Amino acid sequence: MKFDLHSHTFFSDGMLSPADLLARAIERKVDVLAITDHDTLLGLAPAHTAIAEQQLPLQLVNGVEISTSWYEFEIHIVGLAINPADTQLQQRLASQQERRLERAREMARRLTKHNVPDCLEAVMTLANGGAVTRTHFARHLMQIGKASSMAGVFKHYLARGKAGYVPNNWVSLMEAVQWIHDAGGVAVLAHPLRYNLNGKWLTKLMREFAAAGGDAAEVASCQLTPVQKRDVWALCQQFGLVASQGSDFHQPTDWSDLGRGLYLTDDIRTVWQQFPALFPQPESPVESSDKPQLCS
Repeated sequence: MKFDLHSHTFFSDGMLSPADLLARAIERKVDVLAITDHDTLLGLAPAHTAIAEQQLPLQLVNGVEISTSWYEFEIHIVGLAINPADTQLQQRLASQQERRLERAREMARRLTKHNVPDCLEAVMTLANGGAVTRTHFARHLMQIGKASSMAGVFKHYLARGKAGYVPNNWVSLMEAVQWIHDAGGVAVLAHPLRYNLNGKWLTKLMREFAAAGGDAAEVASCQLTPVQKRDVWALCQQFGLVASQGSDFHQPTDWSDLGRGLYLTDDIRTVWQQFPALFPQPESPVESSDKPQLCS
């Protein structure tokens, strides 16, 4: 079975509807998919409906990606196998959405002062009722010709110290882990190498995430080399975490897609092995010849 336990729909900053995301996952031969939109559960119900109505050959894991504040860093925690009907989780995520709106208003105000007016209305239109993210601002700034790429937008407008940068105001890492556990789920540190932390700070993050009750970290993604995977897994072992994997899919690109590069060697203990009651289980071990190729 191929597991992809990190993906996004247009209910946060993904480009596809839940139904289109599922179709893409099936095309990419993903067997188990987690939808993990930013601080929202809105994509889960329509995904379950599409699976039931169309009898899709795919199993869905209910998920969410919670933004947290850790020192001066924004760290993302994925919640897997959560109960989307949990009213406490719904209320807690609603508070995160309020924080997102507050940040969006302040970003728009700062951009207006730097001759980029009328951002908020355009960004809210792009979000279309979903979670408002910095990606929506980046897409708008690209549309009006302020940059030709996402990287260019962040470099010149949204990165720390730039006109549209607003420090995050998210919940703490410990709170996010507690929210996930209270909703019956498993807490996973998302893409640990993407925060540009040096070795000392990455070790500190993994240690404090484990101390907060975290369960796993993403060891496999398309962007990681085999050496990087081993490095992350070594930290997992050091702090008693198991491994998860996910593409962090937003839209098809040359460097990332659903299921791409998601392979873990047999000596790595996975989140679905550690919590078998919460995840679909492979009927038999996957032969090495069936494993997807690593990204080149």
